[in-house]
Amino acid sequence: MLHFDQTIFALSTGSLPSGVAVLRLSGRKALPACEMLTGALPAPRVATLRTIRTRNNLHLDRGLVVIFPAPASFTGEDCVEFHLHGGRAVVAAVLEELGQLPGLRAAEAGEFSRRAFENGKIDLVEAEGLGDLIAAETEMQRRLAVEQSFGTLSTLYYGWSERLLEARALIEAELDFADEGDVPGSVSARIWSDMRLLSDEMAAHLRAAKTGELIRDGLKVALVGAPNAGKSSLMNRLVDRDVAIVSEIAGTTRDVIHAEIDIGGFAVKLYDTAGLRDASETIEREGIRRALAAAVQADIVLYLEDLGHPIEVELPSDIQGRIVRIANKDDLAARDLTGRYDLYISAQSGRGIGELKDLIIAELKAQSMISSMRLPSRLRQKGFITRAHLHLQDALDGVKNPLEIRAEELRIAGEQLGHVTGQHNTEDLLAVIFSAFCIGK
Repeated sequence: MLHFDQTIFALSTGSLPSGVAVLRLSGRKALPACEMLTGALPAPRVATLRTIRTRNNLHLDRGLVVIFPAPASFTGEDCVEFHLHGGRAVVAAVLEELGQLPGLRAAEAGEFSRRAFENGKIDLVEAEGLGDLIAAETEMQRRLAVEQSFGTLSTLYYGWSERLLEARALIEAELDFADEGDVPGSVSARIWSDMRLLSDEMAAHLRAAKTGELIRDGLKVALVGAPNAGKSSLMNRLVDRDVAIVSEIAGTTRDVIHAEIDIGGFAVKLYDTAGLRDASETIEREGIRRALAAAVQADIVLYLEDLGHPIEVELPSDIQGRIVRIANKDDLAARDLTGRYDLYISAQSGRGIGELKDLIIAELKAQSMISSMRLPSRLRQKGFITRAHLHLQDALDGVKNPLEIRAEELRIAGEQLGHVTGQHNTEDLLAVIFSAFCIGK
């Protein structure tokens, strides 16, 4: 259980040593702690050069100090930043001194963001977007996270909630004041047409959830085929480093080897798998089982054959992703002109790798269908929006039900949307979400 009456501190910048290290404090004792270590407080939001000293007046460092009095701060509390020299000993000494001050303690993972959420500075969608922005490794992940962390996606959900609330208000007006002259006799024309439009918007938004998950989690690409088809060589060529052992000995790859690359601004997760064949050895059989499972779960299956010695293997029938048949080692044999392959490459020389990357990019664009970055990117968001849409649809379909029942369906739909932005979430759920953040954020 987090105690928000305590003042917290943490290193908010990256690993040490570094050119500059930023220590952040938040809480009601942040300003007194700053005054104790640096003397008179600087003007708010003005970087001021100060000497940082212990309570015994021992010199620790000299750096910039910035204060952010509440509520005009990231967390909504009094905040302080110390911009120090980024040496391990310097940072450790200042952290130790802060830890000895009464009422101060080291922050837990995500606690600054959690306090910002609790104090109404950000909502849950913005908090999740902030975490994704910090973790973003590709351009598309950055763009998606920006839409969420800067409130664009939240604005959409708040607009939906307002429309649901207005519809309920009109229904309540008809139910409670039907005899009044200024209340229309039927709300159908005024709200149900808009609710149908809202239902269509939600449905389209949910269809786009696959795109959000694809951008955030990455496209899964499994390399499968018979032993010695060149899967590991292709893996190393795509990643541009040796991540998989390449050997002429069949069955070298026993487990699924995973690596991530950036192709066209998208995250692509590559899975090199064990060669598919009838195997008697227990460990190799387990590797083949995992290879087949990876193929089933992949968005794209790159099925490789050695063009010099093609060996066709049977793939699982329940593969959902696109299967791309690739002839490898085309520099060692004449090309097969039967049309059975989608692509000819040489993992050894690099011939055809550019075309393969273009194919992956085309598949990414085909699967993502990006028209806007206002997309749900987490299963949590998708789940609550799905439930909100179902209750909205029940209200629309229940034309024979009393208005009270249909209004209740709209109320539940609005409540489910509230879970998305964090208006109706449990302590356990919030703990899980913010524990995934880094220390200092």
